[in-house]
Amino acid sequence: MSEEIEKVKCLIIGSGPAGYTAAIYAARANMSPVLYQGMQPGGQLTTTNEVENFPGYPDGVTGPEMMIQLQAQAERFNTDIRDGWVTKVDFSGDVHKVWVNETKEIHADTIIISTGASAKYLGLDSEQHYLKAGGGVSACAICDGFFYRGQETVIVGAGDSACEEAHYLSNICKKVTMLVRRDEFRASKIMAERVKKTPNIEILYNTDTVEVLGENDLVTGVKVKNNKTGEEKVIPCTGFFVAIGHTPNTEIFKDYINLDEAGYIKYAEPGTAKTNVPGVFVSGDAADKTYRQAITAAGTGCMAALEAERYLAAKGH
Repeated sequence: MSEEIEKVKCLIIGSGPAGYTAAIYAARANMSPVLYQGMQPGGQLTTTNEVENFPGYPDGVTGPEMMIQLQAQAERFNTDIRDGWVTKVDFSGDVHKVWVNETKEIHADTIIISTGASAKYLGLDSEQHYLKAGGGVSACAICDGFFYRGQETVIVGAGDSACEEAHYLSNICKKVTMLVRRDEFRASKIMAERVKKTPNIEILYNTDTVEVLGENDLVTGVKVKNNKTGEEKVIPCTGFFVAIGHTPNTEIFKDYINLDEAGYIKYAEPGTAKTNVPGVFVSGDAADKTYRQAITAAGTGCMAALEAERYLAAKGH
């Protein structure tokens, strides 16, 4: 049974850098935003131990700490930040309808989708242990590769993103071992060739990851198995990077919002935050499969809030 319907000017779905930045801008424009934090308050950055590439933090900052600060900044301007996640939407009419935790119904004049994406992992217990410990497992070489400069790293993946990240790591790491499950890359020919021609990248085909090894919450190596011969061996390394893709958190919008074949939200007009539904905007990794950085997510959060403000002004709100 639904509770009484709540009406809001601006509803923000998601709480990473995109959602919080959108909230800061929307709140300062007197849009009285309501933000639901979702299933992972703070988004992917809460799994990042150290953030050194976000401007304004000369000494770096942990991902969770940065999210606490962004939340506090949004709250300072009276953003209504709430626990809970959106479980259903209806964007078929002029009123944007959203249901929270399957019960509470909200009607919003504008909506900013900032639900992000979730990195895919192999699902090994050891992988998850070192990911949570912050001691050597990452799904973002561009975010975390710097910490392994001059060291030996392993990356698993076979697509364009994996090739790009392996090449990035090769510029800062002594050696990069690339694990490819099949006997060929899924990546485009040009990307695969670039990796093959890089002297300090070793490619192991037909190779599965068995276990991430370590001591005192720090990665020391990876046990792998050749899925053709059954041969197992240990590769010494200090960093293990997983580059097997991301899943955008957009499933609940698919009946109303245009998505690409991978599930990312399509911008209705390039260079804007508009979706195909008037009054519904998108920011962050729910639409961005190219950069996936905190700073770009924050930038699109700003864009989405400014466009929501213009949309309301044009409607006479």
